[in-house]
Amino acid sequence: MNQSPHCPELTSQWLTSSLGEALLVQEGRLIEEALDGIFGEQCLQLGLWGDSNTFLRHARTQRSALIDSSLVTGGPSAVGELHRLPVADDSIDCVILPHTLDFSDRPHAILREVHRVLRSDGHLVVLGFKTGGLWGLRRLIPGAALPPGALHMISERRLRDWLQLLDLRIHGMTRFFFRWPLPGNGGPSSLSWERRGQRVWPELAACYMLTAQKRVSTLTPVRPRWLRKPQVVVRLAGSTNKVSRIRFDENS
Repeated sequence: MNQSPHCPELTSQWLTSSLGEALLVQEGRLIEEALDGIFGEQCLQLGLWGDSNTFLRHARTQRSALIDSSLVTGGPSAVGELHRLPVADDSIDCVILPHTLDFSDRPHAILREVHRVLRSDGHLVVLGFKTGGLWGLRRLIPGAALPPGALHMISERRLRDWLQLLDLRIHGMTRFFFRWPLPGNGGPSSLSWERRGQRVWPELAACYMLTAQKRVSTLTPVRPRWLRKPQVVVRLAGSTNKVSRIRFDENS
């Protein structure tokens, strides 16, 4: 099985096209907004998309790192399998998945690892290609195509279901990039056009950004039921043969 989130060389070539560059610019803006209020010690990106600093430069945490399954020059901070991360439990404040699930044949396993390494109240930001919309019609358009290797696109509904099963609370969904998937269809993106698309025809968007947060554990500690103390019997001698007995326990 191909466990790499993408083929680095082919993906890099696609991202240097005018369409790829336009997509990276817009995604950089969205990630910057998503990370603006997220603080803590560690931000972790899984999967290389662009260069290693494309998104992590916007992190507001004390440290940031990138893990990818392929070693490329100037790329990841560490190399490892994304469905078996070399990361301690409950140690990450924010995880970014930039189209990582689109290129993996083990997306659910990656999400389970994300849940494992996130701290309580930790954040998740996912970028993905929409299964429908303008890019869903690419087979009908000569020359239109997704980046090489993006064979495992996950619908927004399925991703929501998976995250809810993992007890991750969905914060928001943004649909963006209203362009046909043609190599020459790049150039500067009109912000007003994007806003109009998000407001009027969001289902035609090429991509989405989903933000979620790991739920804080609300377990109430159960106090142990203390064993009752042995009963103490005190005999009081009276002036007659009658004996009175007094019982003492923890409730007296």
